[in-house]
Amino acid sequence: MANNEELFKKIISHAKEYGFVFPSSELYDGLSAVYDYGPFGVELKNNIREYWWKSMVQYHENIVGLDAAIFMHPTVWKASGHVDAFSDPMIDNRDSKKRYRADVLIEDHIQKTEDKISKEVEKARGRFGETFDEKMYRETNPRVKEYQDKINAVKNRFYPALERNDLADVKLLIEELGIVCPVSGTKNWTEVRQFNLMFSTQMGSVNEDANEIYLRPETAQGIFVNFLNVQKTARMKIPFGIAQTGKAFRNEIVARQFLFRMREFEQMEMQFFVRPGEEMKWYEYWKEERMKWHLSLGIPASKYRFHDHDKLAHYANAAADIEFEFPIGFKEIEGIHSRTDFDLSAHQKFSGRKIQYFDTEQNEGYVPYVVETSIGLDRTFLAVLSHAYREEKLEDGSDRVVLGIPAKLAPIRVAVLPLVKKDGLPEKAREIMDKLMYDHRCFYEEKDTIGRRYRRMDALGTPYCITIDHQTLQDNTVTIRDRDTMLQERITMDEVSAVVTKKIRG
Repeated sequence: MANNEELFKKIISHAKEYGFVFPSSELYDGLSAVYDYGPFGVELKNNIREYWWKSMVQYHENIVGLDAAIFMHPTVWKASGHVDAFSDPMIDNRDSKKRYRADVLIEDHIQKTEDKISKEVEKARGRFGETFDEKMYRETNPRVKEYQDKINAVKNRFYPALERNDLADVKLLIEELGIVCPVSGTKNWTEVRQFNLMFSTQMGSVNEDANEIYLRPETAQGIFVNFLNVQKTARMKIPFGIAQTGKAFRNEIVARQFLFRMREFEQMEMQFFVRPGEEMKWYEYWKEERMKWHLSLGIPASKYRFHDHDKLAHYANAAADIEFEFPIGFKEIEGIHSRTDFDLSAHQKFSGRKIQYFDTEQNEGYVPYVVETSIGLDRTFLAVLSHAYREEKLEDGSDRVVLGIPAKLAPIRVAVLPLVKKDGLPEKAREIMDKLMYDHRCFYEEKDTIGRRYRRMDALGTPYCITIDHQTLQDNTVTIRDRDTMLQERITMDEVSAVVTKKIRG
């Protein structure tokens, strides 16, 4: 774990040094858990967003887009349950003065026990080989059964206590499990309290009585309140989806771990509207589709896993997370939820307006059910950056830091580098730059030795470098260098655009 923490610190440092992510308002000593994306970070973020949008909207004829406002009528959040129920149980350690989410402390304790079971299972798999029956082993091995019984006992007490808001019992459970503060190592805990996560502000006049409004804590409600507008104007038939990307805001109790948990973040969500009774079919479909999307980023399947929810949100009848193995461990990167008809029915009730879909095939009207896919853009950025970062020892004994970002997502796709800034080489380089810049994000640089420029491009994740040298003046050829292999090949200037495009498309 210490090595992973060290790796995480290196990634954070690299992100700042190379213009990916800066602490917000750093000039004034920063603002906790708020970050700014630098020149290369914003390019990577935009590329991830665009890749998601194309995958969701452009490649599906029954999914359309939306960009709803951040400010919404306050009754929206009453109807959605956020005013009354959008809170986390928090607890403080008196010795370290650190604040924690009580539910996360207990779930981390459960996860540690589940990890012990996984280790036992893997040891047994190694012993028994192909004849290993995992299901039978889990059901019969005394040690595994003991661990599982402990997990079940915690869950059977913990989740009902949360449901009935019995915070005293949650604290008692933390004490009985011997959970200590990771910083102080002590069990000197305060009482558990509920903490609402919404930021509130004032608007000139919403109506006479209610001028308090909220910064949206999620983007989904903008989709739900626009359901009829979108369905009618885009002439959509069930099943269909509405996709949206945008900022959301949460006053997190524990806002740390760099981009993983921020107070201002960006979501990429798609709400898929289906016939009642067909939601589980589509829930399974979108679980599979979304995992395929993650794997299409070029990150191995071993870095991902599904985590099915034991405790469901008030609106859901099924929920699963796609978790990614960050340097800080496996953490949620995307949620797939079957939200039933909760949201549309709630807005129908609170607005007093009919929100239904008339199904011409069944000749009946109904409130559609919804399957949601909700992915964190910032967390996906962090996942791509974390997986891409590597330190290499080269054959000549030197070191290099390289970001192995997939070419289709790289902030700079091509660097155009004249060997020297004289002898007509910059002019030739500019010819290539002019051809490439309309199709690809390019970077032109004359400063420093070519070796140093290569290292800088490696650290920025640039997949291809085009170098213009004195031979270019003789035969109109240039070298194209591959970031990952560092191999160079010679091609003609006329080929550059086609070769680069082919390489980037894979």
